[in-house]
Amino acid sequence: MKKISMVASLLLLGSSVSMADSATVKEAFANGKTSGDVTVYTESKDLAVRTDTGFTTGSVGVTYETDSVNGFSAKVGFRANTEITEKNDGDYKATMTNSSALTEANIKYTYDKATIIVGRQEIGLEWLGDYNDAAVAVLDYIPNTSLVIGYTNRQAEIDLDTNNSFTETTKDGAYVVDAKFTGIENVELNPYYYSAPKVADFYGFKASYDVDMFGLTAHYAASNEDVSTTKDGDIYNLEARLNLAGISFALGYVATDKDGGVGSISAWGDSINPMDDGTNVYGTDAKTTYGSIEYTIGSLGLSALYSDTDYGTNSNTDELNLIANYSFTDELSANITYVDYDDTATSNDYDKIFASVTYAF
Repeated sequence: MKKISMVASLLLLGSSVSMADSATVKEAFANGKTSGDVTVYTESKDLAVRTDTGFTTGSVGVTYETDSVNGFSAKVGFRANTEITEKNDGDYKATMTNSSALTEANIKYTYDKATIIVGRQEIGLEWLGDYNDAAVAVLDYIPNTSLVIGYTNRQAEIDLDTNNSFTETTKDGAYVVDAKFTGIENVELNPYYYSAPKVADFYGFKASYDVDMFGLTAHYAASNEDVSTTKDGDIYNLEARLNLAGISFALGYVATDKDGGVGSISAWGDSINPMDDGTNVYGTDAKTTYGSIEYTIGSLGLSALYSDTDYGTNSNTDELNLIANYSFTDELSANITYVDYDDTATSNDYDKIFASVTYAF
């Protein structure tokens, strides 16, 4: 479960933004908007074997975006974290490699039905996520179709509990073409293709059908690997959803290739794994059954997810996630998540609780 939503998914709406709202660059900066959050995050992990871990951190994220002038606008953002407490020496640094990071620094150009963003940005595609040094174009010229064409060469995961350095996706970067077609009522069709030169090419197709009461999704992806030590992989996912009396249910199944797992498909991000951990969902010959239930009453949101993964030879992982969200006001909210993870093949069983209180502005 992602603790910070993929802001870059809003790229799909980028071409609808009006252009030239400001007459001059000075006016564009003066009319710019600042947003962000101040968050206290804490986690505690009780392991079946080895020493229990935990830490608490304060986190501040700030983003500033100028108004547009002649179709151009600029955006810059950062996230800074500081250690408040830790259970053992090194618990905080185990995931917080850096104390701060420049998360976004890009220029956007919008013209007619095209939006182009060049620079550091957050991306939320099927197999490309987190923050990237990238160039992305969103083209809406084809009726009922949004086409995303992009290139990324460096990437980093930066979140409330992680602050990594930017590293190369591959030596030659990675390319993506992703299309979403919504010309059929209640249906979305999403073919895509990724290419990382000298590493792998992979492609997939996702089809979703949703009405008020229920929904269905079928998703398949496969890779052609260029590295001799990595076998070709594939994955498919089937999911059914039901909304009944204000309660949302989901039941799904995920299976991977018996020899190559998913290959390189999940190397730069993923969207199929429904769990907080889900370590073995993308493993070799992995078969995962999962279910979820969500209910919202007033300002309180409750959800439970459970998965069972068979992988390898007589190996099994069970995982339970229990999540509660509460909004005190439009700006102030809290989240708490409990994770119970059990793996028959290893001694990595653990219970984990993480929580956060966020003020957004």
